[in-house]
Amino acid sequence: MTNSARSTAPARGREITVVGIDGAGKSTLATRLHQALNDAGHEAILVCKHSTDVPLDAELSAYLDRLNALVYRRDAHVAQACGDHYWLLALASWYTLQDTLVIQPALAAGTHVILDNAHHKILARYAVNPDVPTSLAEQVFAHLTEPDLVFFLRIGARDALARKGAFSSLETGHSGGTDEDFIRYQDTVLTMLREHEQRGGWLSLDVTDMDRDTVFTTAADALADRLQLAL
Repeated sequence: MTNSARSTAPARGREITVVGIDGAGKSTLATRLHQALNDAGHEAILVCKHSTDVPLDAELSAYLDRLNALVYRRDAHVAQACGDHYWLLALASWYTLQDTLVIQPALAAGTHVILDNAHHKILARYAVNPDVPTSLAEQVFAHLTEPDLVFFLRIGARDALARKGAFSSLETGHSGGTDEDFIRYQDTVLTMLREHEQRGGWLSLDVTDMDRDTVFTTAADALADRLQLAL
């Protein structure tokens, strides 16, 4: 590569990931950070569990959307019949293709990626599943792009439930339909996420008593300080 080619190549984009239990406010923060980055003149995309657009390639977009439908838009009966090992591998396929077809090209083009619904919560959920080895769950996601910054929104399950109001069977680990089922399961997932936090150097924010504006301001300050992305 010539010196001129190097000088014109865009700087690599940054991947900013938001993690936390259900009801922590991940999607709210991710959406605001994405909008703020674009408003400030940065190129940024928001990637969530239904992001299937592959720029300039309609065929790949359609293929990714079909996989998304199989993983996230399937009938509950199908989900139960297929079993935990199948869904681990199906989710790994989804995250792999989204990383390969959407996230990595964006970063290479100098576009920042805000990632909502990252795989870390999947890992936490499988860590409390006695039927699937934790080592297997970690292995099938190990190749994914490492984020430049992870915001970990910490909140207890009871407080998260007060924010959410309603929840799905998945959000109780299919353990039941009561508030206590949600709280018990989500607090277990929170414990697993805190173990990942200690290993991964995440930026942990206790959002229990923060309003949405304060969470956003704190995160925006961290982007400027750690990644030099001023909003």
